[in-house]
Amino acid sequence: MGTVRIAPSILAADFAALGSAITAAERGGADLIHVDVMDGHFVPNITIGPPVVRSIRRVTSVPLDVHLMIQDPDRYIEAFIEAGAAMVSAHVEVLPHLHRTLTYIKSLGARAGVAVNPSTPIGALQDVAELVDFVLVMSVNPGFGGQSFIPRSELRIREARRLLDGAGNDAPVEVDGGIDAHNVGRLVAAGAEIIVAGSAIFGAADPERATREMKAAALAGVAC
Repeated sequence: MGTVRIAPSILAADFAALGSAITAAERGGADLIHVDVMDGHFVPNITIGPPVVRSIRRVTSVPLDVHLMIQDPDRYIEAFIEAGAAMVSAHVEVLPHLHRTLTYIKSLGARAGVAVNPSTPIGALQDVAELVDFVLVMSVNPGFGGQSFIPRSELRIREARRLLDGAGNDAPVEVDGGIDAHNVGRLVAAGAEIIVAGSAIFGAADPERATREMKAAALAGVAC
């Protein structure tokens, strides 16, 4: 396992003070900033587009991890990468030409990931297991922050890790949804290396301290 990375999700932040929230998370040791993009079609919520990503890029020194929860990701991938996305994940559920999309993301200079919903078999990624730069396992049904962790997701993290290992790919497994300092150690022990946390960080009174505590709890899982 490589180094565990913490990716605070701005979905749970106060958008009126987004810059200061991100800065606080960075001071706490955030390794990435996770940006949830929703279109009101693939998920029942609407969030942000490339202009906001471009603004965030100006106020942070860590890479932007852009998660496209949208119906037609191919149409917008280039715009998000031009705006500053270093990592881009799109959902297997909406990608009829998954290999082509991953290759396209890589050709534009970003890390290419595939996100998979709780009810979608991890095996759906079998044919691109050698190609992906990371796999994003959703541990809640996407669309809203503040949801409860789906317990079976821990097994799905292990399954994703086995799938990648079987393909000879050491790409990290990312997990997103319902993660806090109480369950993160187990998820890291199961094979997660990128931890997305929204409410647990930006919903806390002190996001800097919450980020630091999340990282410490995650690192404790490495030793398990």
